[in-house]
Parts: sequence; structure tokens; C-alpha cells
Amino acid sequence: MSKNDLQDTKLITNQLVDEVLDYIHQSNTIYILSAFIMKSGVQMLYPALKEAASRGADIKILTGDYLYVTQPEALELLSELPGETVEIRLWQSRGRSFHPKAFMFNTEEDGALIVGSSNLSNSALTNGVEWNLYMQSFLSEDTYEDARNHFIKLFSDDTTMKVNKETIKKYEEKHTEFHNNHPELVHHWTKQEEVEMTIGRDEPGTINETDEEYQVSNEKLEPRFAQPAALEALLTTREEGYDKAMVVMATGLGKTYLAAFLAEHFERVLFVAHREEILYQAKASFEHVQPDKTGGIYNGKVKDMDHPMIFASIFTLSINDHLKKFDPSHFDLIVIDEFHHASNKSYQNILRYFVPQFLMGITATPERTDGQDIFALCDGNVAYEMNFIQAIQKDWLSPFHYYGVYDDIDYSKITWLGNRYDEEELIQAQLQESTAKNIIQNWEKHKQTRTLCFCSNIKQAEFLSNYFQRNGYQTIALHSKTMNISRKGAIEKLENGEIDAIFTVDLFNEGTDIPSVDTILFVRPTESLVVFTQQIGRGLRKHHQKSHCTIIDMIGNYRNADVKLKLFDTRDKEETKKGNQLKPIVPAGCQVEIDTRAVKLLEELLRKRSPRKERVKISYDKVKEELGRRPTYEEMHLRGSVNSKEFKQIWKSYGGFLSAFDELSYEEENVYSLYSDWIEEVERTSMTKSYKMVVLQYMLSRGELKWTEPITPEEVAPYFHEFFMEYKYRRDTDFSSKNTKALWKYDKQKVAKLIADMPLTKWSGSSRGLVQFDNGIFSLSFHVSTEHKALLYKMTEEICNYRLHSYFEKKQEILY
Repeated sequence: MSKNDLQDTKLITNQLVDEVLDYIHQSNTIYILSAFIMKSGVQMLYPALKEAASRGADIKILTGDYLYVTQPEALELLSELPGETVEIRLWQSRGRSFHPKAFMFNTEEDGALIVGSSNLSNSALTNGVEWNLYMQSFLSEDTYEDARNHFIKLFSDDTTMKVNKETIKKYEEKHTEFHNNHPELVHHWTKQEEVEMTIGRDEPGTINETDEEYQVSNEKLEPRFAQPAALEALLTTREEGYDKAMVVMATGLGKTYLAAFLAEHFERVLFVAHREEILYQAKASFEHVQPDKTGGIYNGKVKDMDHPMIFASIFTLSINDHLKKFDPSHFDLIVIDEFHHASNKSYQNILRYFVPQFLMGITATPERTDGQDIFALCDGNVAYEMNFIQAIQKDWLSPFHYYGVYDDIDYSKITWLGNRYDEEELIQAQLQESTAKNIIQNWEKHKQTRTLCFCSNIKQAEFLSNYFQRNGYQTIALHSKTMNISRKGAIEKLENGEIDAIFTVDLFNEGTDIPSVDTILFVRPTESLVVFTQQIGRGLRKHHQKSHCTIIDMIGNYRNADVKLKLFDTRDKEETKKGNQLKPIVPAGCQVEIDTRAVKLLEELLRKRSPRKERVKISYDKVKEELGRRPTYEEMHLRGSVNSKEFKQIWKSYGGFLSAFDELSYEEENVYSLYSDWIEEVERTSMTKSYKMVVLQYMLSRGELKWTEPITPEEVAPYFHEFFMEYKYRRDTDFSSKNTKALWKYDKQKVAKLIADMPLTKWSGSSRGLVQFDNGIFSLSFHVSTEHKALLYKMTEEICNYRLHSYFEKKQEILY
């Protein structure tokens, strides 16, 4: 099908399926946006989609759960599409209407956009009364690209969830419950679909600004604050053999400039961010550090490819058609800004495609408390970490005075939707005169001169801004729907003292600094410690007109209210556990004051914290849902929100945990019960060095049927030596003592002697008789039946991989 074969535009009122199938058969990019999907519609397209998936087409399908019209059976069928290039996601509407319908295709010769009324159902694709407008992409490339970018943003939104076996189970339960409670909607959903059921959730959005606003001076910059140490750590970790690393640096310490200084060591650089203004800021910073190099913007409107430094929007670059315009090895260095977003599939598409010499992730807020998934993307390698508490101790950021104020909203009566409170119920509770009066009284008591107030939603921001104005203060509500003033204009008014406060939602979480802000006011529940940390950072930059930053925090009985105080604590994790968690020890010049009612509330919340086992299970379920299958031990270590050591401490092994919660198949449960002593031994044997697991890895390398056979030190020696010589960080960690350093040059007998003296003899002596080393032969002391070898191999390998990974990773104990 070519440009000459089709009309540029046309109206399609029936048999849309013919057009859609034609394009699916020949397209390398297939994006479908459907408010709901029915099994009848999926069945019509499934054979063509399956064929497209088998040839590697980029297939993304987004549907919604509004009124639970989407059939679970349709999701199940779509989830069976093969290949890693297929992604199905479900928009979680939470009562907000969701009505988009669009089909986007790209072939070798052209592209097409179809927008109209047809959902993914048999009737809508064939003989239903539908209007759909078809347009070939060449007719308006800007419109076509704009549609694709909007689709990717919607597809990547936090309100969407992956569709897999685990998430379909949860959706089916909600689907059944909803239709049991609303039987009238089963046959009359079409009419009801158009009725707004609740107040919609306001999107934070962004306010785009031009690159002229980010010009910097011509003065030559040198690394400062944390940058010299961080730069040295990055260069060192690269020399050690790591090809990716994460840097955790508090807001205000110059993460972007750090990346620019690292970029001096590479020829071709890609900088990826999710906000347009960050791209322009980064471009100006990089060009300031390297004035002899130019940067190009790659986003929905600009496609500058012929530059040594490219600053790309994640929403544009993650589209396969754009991604493949670059060779996989084109970039020597890739920098992912705000790395805590990188677990999103769009980022993973980029990370899987490119093969740079080095990958750097930068963030101020690793999701340690909310989920460790970003650690998996850098193989657990944190090259450098400097949180805001440490930066304050070094006098690089401003001290804080924190005031915890009692919030009388009863959040226990507001529905929790998994990652946030129900928007309609929350707004009803927040937009009360008494609540606003409590906020303004405490603000007047503690405020300084320039306030940034973080709200839950646009309605709350407007309500409070109006309330403050009625009480004689000059304020602005600034959000994605503000029309009468730009973000830059609002900031200037605040800095000049023309206004007292800006009430905003999420516009200032990332990418914008207002050093003169000396008061941060929180009138929203702390749903995410990551967001809370980001927003605190808005007030910690040093400024000549402020001695400290005042933080006024409304504390209610919401989730995470009882744990966020640890963010301010200078003590390590163990010391915090032993001490008073509600009285953190803060850096010099800082203070924490909490009013009596808030203290009592926090003490009550601490007493009601989820039991330890429940927290581990919640973490496991979250990772399992994300992956769509049972996580491996290593995946739980990297992605889970609890310390992986909990599995061994509570259940003696990860296998013990899986057994306790019926996560093992019948065959696995049988093998676990027969060989639990061995599984627990591999889990618990001490590892002052990695030698035992390297020996075990060699045993496993022989395959499922031979891994239990005896070995000799001489047999293991070549594998053992090669393992440590492969990467410098392994040599430096375990093979650099006076005796082992001499073995860098391979000597079979000396390496064999080391293996015999160290891992084999020591393991034999500490294994409770499970392994033995006699007459130069190392072996298991128990028999493994042939029918059990494969499963026990997999269980053993899983623990071995986890222990080696966790041993060599450079992950630090992040305080967030």
C-alpha cells in the first residue's frame, strides 16, 4: 500500500476492520488506543497481530477500565501475543471518563492515523454506526507525530498498569465485583458510559518554556561541591569494568553539570529526560562545559540528529521508528536524567536498544522505600551517593526547620486506590473552611518570606490560593491549566516579593530551582516519599537572603505519615531502629518540632504498622504483578521494597518464603521439602569472599544432569581464575591480597591450592555435613535423584546468582 494507492484523507463509516487489518499486515509500528476492548474485537485482529508480533513489529495497545466494560477475556487473549515488542496496558480511570479511540500505523513507505468512534469490538469494527477519520501521515507529519507522542505519554502514564497474568486476575476480580453491584450496566453501558461519575483527577502536566530561558554565562566551569568526588567515583567504577552506574545526589548539588563533566570523556553523548524544559537546561549546561561541542534537541517538534550531543525526549525517542534512526552503538555515553523514572517500559526500550560504552543514571530520589526497581537497571551499582542530609552536614545546602502540624482530616475514611487516595473523596475532605483556617494559622505562625505550597490537586490549589487572598495575602495558583501567567513569571513575582506564596501541584518536583524560597508548605498527604523528598529539595538551595528553610507539614493519619521523619535523621538504619523514630537526630542548624496532637497520631500509626511478614509479602506481590510471573530471588533483591535479607531471616531461604505462601508448584514443593537443608545451606553459608559461590557456579555450569557430580580443585582452577580476571572490580574485591595478587598470572597448581585451602576446606567444615572435601575431591554428601536434579538445579542456581550479584554490587544504603 503506497501513497498513490490511497486517499490522503477519508471518512470510514463501516468495515473499519478491513483498513486496520491491511495496515497491521504491513506495519512495523502498530499503536491502538481503545476506550474499551471486547473479546469479539480482539479475535478479529488477533491472527494479524500475532503475525506482526512474530516479525518484531512494535505493538502497543492501551485500553481502559472505565465502568469495567473491557472484558477480562479480551485482555487474556491479548496477553498471549508473543514477543518482547508487544506491550498491553490498562488505563486505571478511577471514575474519570476515558473515551479515546485511535489507530496509528507506520510502514516502510507511509504511516496512517485513524481517529473516531470505533472501539475494539466486532460491531464497532464492522457494521456499527461509527465515524472514523483516516489520514495518511505525509499529509501532516506534525499532526501524526503529535498524535504518537500523545499516545506514548498516555501509555506511559502512572495511571496505567501492565497487562499480564497477575494484573488480569486483579482486574477480573474488580470487573466481577463492579458488575455484581451494577447489574444495570451490563446491558446499558453505552448510555451510561457518557455520564461523568466523579470529579476527574487533575493532571499535573507541564508548562513548556523556551531554550533562551536556560542560557548560561561564558565563564568556564569547574566541578564543585559533590561533583569532584562523584566524577572521580564514576571514572573509577568505569575503570573497574562496570558499564553502568547510578549517582544519587540531592537536589541543588548539580547533577546535570556532573553529567556534563563526565561527558568530556566521551565523544558522542545521549541525554534522555521526560520533561521538555529539562532538555533545554541540560543542553545549555553541557555546551557551557564543552563550548567546542554543539547539542541537538530531539523531541516531538525538533529532530536535531547531526550533533555530538543529543538531548532527547523519552516520549519521542522510545518510539521504534525514531529509535532505529540511530545505530545501537552510536552513543558512547548515555545519561538518563531523573533515573527513578527509568523502570518505565519506554526507558527500557531505549536501554535495551543502545549499546553505549557507559550508562549513567542520575537522581536525587532512588525509590528505596517505594520500590527498588531502578537498581536493577544499573545492576545495583551506585557509584556515588550524597543525600540532602549529608549535603547539609557539609554546608552545601541550607539547614531546615521542620514543623509537623496536626491535620484533622480523617484519611482512614478516604478510599485508598493502591498508590493514591480517591480524588473525589480527597477533594471533598480538603475543600473545607475549617481545614483552610488551620493551614493559614500554622503558616502565619512559622512562615518566612517566600512560600512554595504543594497541593494534592488543582482544585485544592485554587481553593487555598483564593482563601489566602481573602485573608490579605498575595498568592498565585500555578498548575498545568493556569493561563494568565507563566511559570517563569510566577517565579519572578515570588523572588521579587510581589507575592507571598505559590500554590502548585507537581510542577516543581523536578527541573526547576528557586533558591530564594525559604518556606515549603505541605497540604497534601505524603503518598510517595520520593515526591516528598523532591519537594523538600525545592527549598534547600542556599541563598544570601535566607539562613534556613522552613518546612510546614500537615500531618494526618495518611499512609507514610509515620515513616517520613526518618528522611531527616542522621543516624544509620540500625541506630534509627534502636532510637526514637519520632525524634530524628538532625544536622547542626536544623530542628524538628511536632505539635502534641501530631505526635500522638504518629505514635498510634507506628503501633499499627504492618507486621514484618506482611510487608515482605506486599513487596513480593508488587514485584510479581509488575513482572507478570514469580520473581527470581535476584529480581526481588533488585526490585523489592524490603531488604532481601528478610527472606533468609524469617523463612531461612527464599524457597522457604515461596513454600510458606503456596508459590511453588506441586513438583517444586516436593523438591523443596526433600532438599530444604541444602537450599538453606546455600542461602546461609558465610561469604567473607565470593569463592564458595564461584565454585558452586562452576558446578552449575556443567548442566542440570551433571551439576551434582564431584569436582577437584584442579578441575575448577581455569574457571575460577577466569572469573576473577574478567573484571577489574572482581580482582580488586577478592583477588588483590598479597597472596592472590601473585596469581593474576595463571598458575594452575597455585590456583588449585587456593581453592582447596579456602572455599572447599572451609565449606566442608561449616556445612553441617552437607558437603565434603576428602582426598582432593569435593562433593555433595547427599544423593539427588535424577528426577529431582533439574528442579534442584534451578533453585540452587537462583540462590547462587543472587548471592554473587549482591556480593559484588556497589549499592549503598540509601537513606530515602
